[in-house]
Amino acid sequence: MLEKLRGILEVIEYLDPTGQEIVHRVPEEGSGEIVLGSQCIVRENQVAVFFRDGRALDMLGPGRHTLTTLNIPLLVNYLKIPFGSKSPFRAEVVFINIKDYLDISWESPKPLAFRDAELGIVRLGTQGKFAFQVGRPQLFVTQIVGTQGLYTTGNIVGYLESVLISRFADLLGELKANLLDLPAKYDELGSGLRARASEDFDAMGLLLKAVYVTAISVPPEVEKALDERAQMGAIGNMQAYMQFKAARALGDAAQAGSGEGGTLAGMGVSLGAGLGLGTAMATAIGQSLQATTGGGGAAATPAGTPAGGGGSESVGGSESVGQGFAELKQVVAQQLTLSDQEKEAAQSGLDAVLVQLSSSTATMEDVKAARQALTQSHPWLEGPLKNLFNTPAALQMLGQIAARSL
Repeated sequence: MLEKLRGILEVIEYLDPTGQEIVHRVPEEGSGEIVLGSQCIVRENQVAVFFRDGRALDMLGPGRHTLTTLNIPLLVNYLKIPFGSKSPFRAEVVFINIKDYLDISWESPKPLAFRDAELGIVRLGTQGKFAFQVGRPQLFVTQIVGTQGLYTTGNIVGYLESVLISRFADLLGELKANLLDLPAKYDELGSGLRARASEDFDAMGLLLKAVYVTAISVPPEVEKALDERAQMGAIGNMQAYMQFKAARALGDAAQAGSGEGGTLAGMGVSLGAGLGLGTAMATAIGQSLQATTGGGGAAATPAGTPAGGGGSESVGGSESVGQGFAELKQVVAQQLTLSDQEKEAAQSGLDAVLVQLSSSTATMEDVKAARQALTQSHPWLEGPLKNLFNTPAALQMLGQIAARSL
């Protein structure tokens, strides 16, 4: 609160209702007229610094002070005020709050570059907290108020934040760690940042009491890549998994009832496959399923091998599929709601599908036509037939047919 008498500052004080203002000037603009004998009231956690011509001169601590040549000697000497003079002189009084400022947020305005041994250069978003205190008010006023011209809390904190981010960028550039190891190093990063930035804060008259790194984030595309990498680790044998997925895709394409996915061209588009890829996929399927269909029967030869001679189907796989169709025919025979004629037609349809699967000359269109003919007349067989087509042995046979078709 200010009291003005004939334009002279008789009582100089400032009460901060928020408790968050770091610097406050009296008067707020320009300089005020002060006389020896004026009262300066400094509250707890405040100091008052007399400021003139860009220089911080005398400082008063908490209490009520009557201005004399004894308690503002630097200002008196600087302005050459005669002893006992009652003439007004111009100066500013800067009140500094010297309490601890805690839980102040800092965040990089744009991602910082980090070199990861596996991912290369990655842009990281960083966030954290810091705490500081004005340790040397006169130096702080000279550097921040005088040199930088900063008065508002937002501007001062923004400047300090820029110092922290600059030092953190240096720290990241020298850090020898992988991206995935960074969350375990938040404490270490906070301590390192405090050590690097303390000298900068000290040069401004500030004490950097604590620095914390609370979050390090990556761009969405990098986050997606990390998620995929985690999924790959959970899968284990990625080659076997991709071979199985390729075989399943072929099976789904073969079972498509209509639309683009049900045609040979549609199947090729859905798999992203060209001519050579179809053969390569079928070969991979055969290799990955040898352990499943082998042992009791001969190992499958690479898919796409012409019929005759070495043969293109695995004997064990064909027998397994044949056994599956035989069991389906038994299920048909046990249906009490079907007439003998309907049972015979359904069993004949199953035989027709098996013939196409086992044929060395059948195409994917032939398999699809036989399957459609069966399920259109006997829709209840769609589910059991789909399950049978998704068995490893049936998927291997479908892969070999797809290779021939392409």
